Amino acid sequence: MTRSTQSLRPEDGTVRIGTVAVIPKVLQQLGYDPAAVFAELGFELSLFDDPDNVIPYALRNQLVQLCARKTQCQHFGLLIGQHTGLASFGLVGFLVQQLPKVAIALQSLVRYAHLHVRGAVIYLDEEDDSAFLGYSIYQPKVEAREHIQDGAVAIAFNILHRLCGPEWHPVEVHFAHRKPADIRPFQQFFKAPLIFDAERSGVLFSAKWLQHPVPGAEPDLCRLLQKYVDQLESRYSGDFMEQVRRVLHSVLLTQQATADRVAALFAIHPRTLNRRLKAYGTSFQELADQGRFEIAQQWLEHSAMEVSQIAAALDYADASAFTRAFRRWSGTTPSVWRERCQLDATPKRLADENDRV
Repeated sequence: MTRSTQSLRPEDGTVRIGTVAVIPKVLQQLGYDPAAVFAELGFELSLFDDPDNVIPYALRNQLVQLCARKTQCQHFGLLIGQHTGLASFGLVGFLVQQLPKVAIALQSLVRYAHLHVRGAVIYLDEEDDSAFLGYSIYQPKVEAREHIQDGAVAIAFNILHRLCGPEWHPVEVHFAHRKPADIRPFQQFFKAPLIFDAERSGVLFSAKWLQHPVPGAEPDLCRLLQKYVDQLESRYSGDFMEQVRRVLHSVLLTQQATADRVAALFAIHPRTLNRRLKAYGTSFQELADQGRFEIAQQWLEHSAMEVSQIAAALDYADASAFTRAFRRWSGTTPSVWRERCQLDATPKRLADENDRV
């Protein structure tokens, strides 16, 4: 059967199939039959014929997890990402390439990324002389999280290389997960310092590149593409709470998570923001706490960051304040929660090791 995409709601985590359009090619390169692998999840190979096909975000991740397990390739996500770039973003990707400067291009990519993926956020953070193009998942309980992050960082690398030109190079490449056993594939692709157990996943680069002109940009084509993207954007204009969740997740990672800041990004007054959220039965504080809890869980499970580091990254006064908040959210402490995650992961790790044998 073919997975249906017609019943998906706008607020569900979704993603265009274009983000993993290279999977059949990668499987073939590794000596596997894509059709046979996809059949285990009820996919048909024809689903990949149209990059605009939309599937649940969780299902995309299940597919990546299955492929990584079948091939026993510990850097499968990286292989997907290193063959993927702006073309996987459809109309948005074409628009970004026609904008005059790198800063404007990246800002548009961030603004319209939800048309491509819902369940994760792309963000641009500028500080002093540095800029950071990052990717973070806010969909809870995601499979293949590390593979997805690796792929997204590789895509960010490819996007920056395309927009800035061949002279561009990163300062560092960050991964919000533990260091893999074999980092050689990462070293060979990025050719830059690699930072694992980082607070964020993404590419750090010199901010001077933001004022660099985009090679080959065509203003007339840009205006035409902007009209089409605006039409596409209008279809999602009513999905306000999902937009707030997405924006809030990105500002939490940059320690700018105030109601005033988020309201300003929507060009509305903070009272209007709170009133609209109240109509959805929630509040800014509740969404902020949910976002902090989601990010904290990811760091505790997938990285070796100390509790004190996580507390500081989420803008808590100290580790004790963060621990109290985490206990309120989860009913237990961060340390106990991490231990449980490690115990839960043990049977799966043993099963994977047996598969390799």
